[in-house]
Amino acid sequence: MEDSLFPQQFNVTAYRATTVAIITLEVFVGMWINAFLVCVLCIAWVKKKTLNSNEKILLLLGCSRIWYLCLTWIYRFLSMIYPHILHVQTIRQLIRSLATLFNYSNLWVSACLCGFYCIKIANFRNSFFIYLKVKIDRMVPWLLLGSEIVALAISILISDLSETLQTNNITSTSQGNFWEITIRKDKHLFSVFLLSGFVFAASFLVVIFSAVFLLFSLWRHKRTMQTSSMKDLSMDAHIRAMKSVLSFLVMYSINFVCLLLTIIYATKKANIMKLLLYMYLCAFPGVHSLILIFSNPKLENALLKMLSCV
Repeated sequence: MEDSLFPQQFNVTAYRATTVAIITLEVFVGMWINAFLVCVLCIAWVKKKTLNSNEKILLLLGCSRIWYLCLTWIYRFLSMIYPHILHVQTIRQLIRSLATLFNYSNLWVSACLCGFYCIKIANFRNSFFIYLKVKIDRMVPWLLLGSEIVALAISILISDLSETLQTNNITSTSQGNFWEITIRKDKHLFSVFLLSGFVFAASFLVVIFSAVFLLFSLWRHKRTMQTSSMKDLSMDAHIRAMKSVLSFLVMYSINFVCLLLTIIYATKKANIMKLLLYMYLCAFPGVHSLILIFSNPKLENALLKMLSCV
């Protein structure tokens, strides 16, 4: 009996060690990239005494991702190496709530960035779109504030539902009707899945519509330029924005699928699929921020200058 249990225990230990090692490496690289982004923007803020709308969004996005990566690493490390610490409800609830908050903040601020690129660069004659283009710089602080409020509200609801589900799991062996306990757990699980899926889908739709509008605007602008045989800086702006948004759309699509799979596999035991999901979800904030850096000439030059000095 002991001989049969030893390989299984070894596999679980190897899985945990591998997961912690990979996630630690990804989190370190991701935090370094986002810390660079935040530092460059803060230096520019101190020098100029102000930030433009694009820089405000990038600054909040970088800060959200640093905290998200940090809290994700803490939670994964504790759950793999010291799981008994997470049995303390206060610690578990605090880490989960903050990680959920910064995860949704990351998703919504990223969606705001795509919407900002679309409104700022795309050209349409619609009066409402023109109004948005004129007012977008004034709207950005309110959009960011609204994103954080939505992220906070959703994270509180999901954390409360998750804790209720966790409590039901712990007390499910106590006295009471088995079927009532099962039905109650299923209701809470469905509520968590539904709310999480709605948040993921809503932010994903913003990214999709931004990409579609930008692509249509680029196609129409290119056709106009070919007809008039003129060249214009707007074409370069369209292409740069499209590269950024489309690369984000591809990554966001994969991220969206991974987030949904994470919800599905939330009740499963440790396996290779969960490891792959953790790997991608931890890599996404760093890789996307790196794409944003290389799509911004000022940030790209700062990064190359710093790397040349290393």
